[in-house]
Amino acid sequence: MFSHIALGSNDIARSKRFYDAILGATGCEPVEPNARGRLIYTHRGGRLVILPPLNGEPATAGNGSTIGFAMNSPEEVNAWHKAGVANGGVAIEDPPGVRHSPMGDLYLAYLRDPDGNKLCAGHLMASE
Repeated sequence: MFSHIALGSNDIARSKRFYDAILGATGCEPVEPNARGRLIYTHRGGRLVILPPLNGEPATAGNGSTIGFAMNSPEEVNAWHKAGVANGGVAIEDPPGVRHSPMGDLYLAYLRDPDGNKLCAGHLMASE
């Protein structure tokens, strides 16, 4: 359904440290800003673009918005979360762990990136 997700940043160097770390925890390679100052991460069929807002106004986090990252295991969720907190992210909501939902049990962790965007790492647990 989605071709990519783009998030605004007020400090590309700070965002690079953060996103290189959390995406690196999942095996995604670090990237360098392109000629337009954009970070473009491609991994597991998805694309995430971090960029200065095109209108020249400050980047702001979307109230009520969450970007979810699919993870292969609870261990990967934990590595993602740990890398995020160590690189300028802020842990939010409950600590990483199992949440019960109508879809089944999910292992989730939540962060705010350095620009305030809400992020979630999730793994759908196998049914017993």
